[in-house]
Amino acid sequence: MAGGLQPSFSARREPAISEAEATSGAVLEIDLDAVAHNWRTLRTQHGPGRETAAVLKADGYGLGAAPIAARLHAEGCRHFFTAHLAEAMALRPYLPGAMLAVLHGLGPGEVDSFLAQDLLPALGSLGEVDTWNAAAGQAGRPLPALLHIDTGMNRTGITPAEARALAAEPARIAGIDLRFVMTHLVAADSPSSPLNAQQAALFAKMTALFPGIPTSFANSSGLFLGNDFASDLARPGAALYGLNPTPDRPNPMRPVATLRARVMQVHEVATGEGVGYDHQWIATRPSRIATLPVGYADGYHRALGNRPFGQGAEVFFAGRAFAGRACALVGRVSMDLITVDVTDCPEVVIGSWGTLIGPEIPPDRLAAVAGTNGYEILTSLGRRFHRVYLGA
Repeated sequence: MAGGLQPSFSARREPAISEAEATSGAVLEIDLDAVAHNWRTLRTQHGPGRETAAVLKADGYGLGAAPIAARLHAEGCRHFFTAHLAEAMALRPYLPGAMLAVLHGLGPGEVDSFLAQDLLPALGSLGEVDTWNAAAGQAGRPLPALLHIDTGMNRTGITPAEARALAAEPARIAGIDLRFVMTHLVAADSPSSPLNAQQAALFAKMTALFPGIPTSFANSSGLFLGNDFASDLARPGAALYGLNPTPDRPNPMRPVATLRARVMQVHEVATGEGVGYDHQWIATRPSRIATLPVGYADGYHRALGNRPFGQGAEVFFAGRAFAGRACALVGRVSMDLITVDVTDCPEVVIGSWGTLIGPEIPPDRLAAVAGTNGYEILTSLGRRFHRVYLGA
């Protein structure tokens, strides 16, 4: 794993949690078989004769870019993207022979690093284009890159006017081996948004300026918008990790992440007593409250706490007497702990394992409760969890 505190992790196929793995009190399981299945599903959705990449930025959306990269490379994926140069450099050993591109493009003083590890910048300004073209002249050979054209996001990428100017000055890109012309969709997860059709029309005009150069268009949700959004290379990210690319329909992806935590204490709370900071939750009946060692320092958002039952976060416990029953999170989420009402789940005792994220409560559902998106839920997951990779 690149950067920062390095999480412990192991590889196995059976989901049982060993005592050694449980010493941190919480285990994050990442199902690499599910990641591989999701990539194959997205590749099929994109259609025959078209390539489908994998976006690995933000440490594989918080789930571990290195093991995910290695598994997808073994599956046959040969196109990968990161956001930062440092991310790509850390992943290059896991991706021999694959295209590895950096979405943030070419920063000052980075040419040598790109060349040393055969990395491709997504050139997003005319200054970057000129720098890369000059580097090709110094190297005495064409240098591969992508050209990023902004069709509406207004964050990165050359403008349509700059694209026209560039096409009119072929000498400025004579030393660049353009592998793809790309853009980024603004509202792909809103199929009815007119922005989608506007971008598709503008991107078609822009790519016509560079005839014969392959194109890269759709992200995860864009793959489900129809043939107008197909291209030579799709760039899914979130859907690989189990997030729903079709928010208006059932999720076609397999869940990837499962977060489980072990009960560390159980308290008997009388009617009228409060739980947690500022007693934001008051017991309306004699209650049993389980404490689990996960909090907002672990990426379990503070906004998840103190919601009415059915409108807030829940924890699922395995047990014959209450299979499939949700136990409500009560009180505030603190830095290291949460409290859960297990009054109706008598089998929950110290040492019981509860599921905080998983098939029963997917990241997208937690995101809806917290007022954010599934991307933030996954990328916030902390480094104190013991990580286990299934199907490594």
